[in-house]
Amino acid sequence: MSEVSAVVGPDREAELVTSYRELVAGPLPEGLIRTELLRGPGGRWRVQSLWRDKAALEAVRSNPKLAAAPRLFAQVGAEPELAVFHLTASQVGSLMLD
Repeated sequence: MSEVSAVVGPDREAELVTSYRELVAGPLPEGLIRTELLRGPGGRWRVQSLWRDKAALEAVRSNPKLAAAPRLFAQVGAEPELAVFHLTASQVGSLMLD
């Protein structure tokens, strides 16, 4: 999983959300399983992306044109920070509907 995060000014948050929605409406990189834009306290935003494998993530990271999340934050005047996490354990819950 990759995570790109940054503090975004309140006046640029709507632009970030719009840009993210436009980005994910188009073709996504090979090997991207899931991506989401998260908003946290203090103007902290993050894009979390789950990749099929390390090779898929590395293919995107090695090509600046494909590394979209850092570019999204830079476009709204924020300084992106990248972190990569390796899956160590996992559990999928079940959803019960009435």
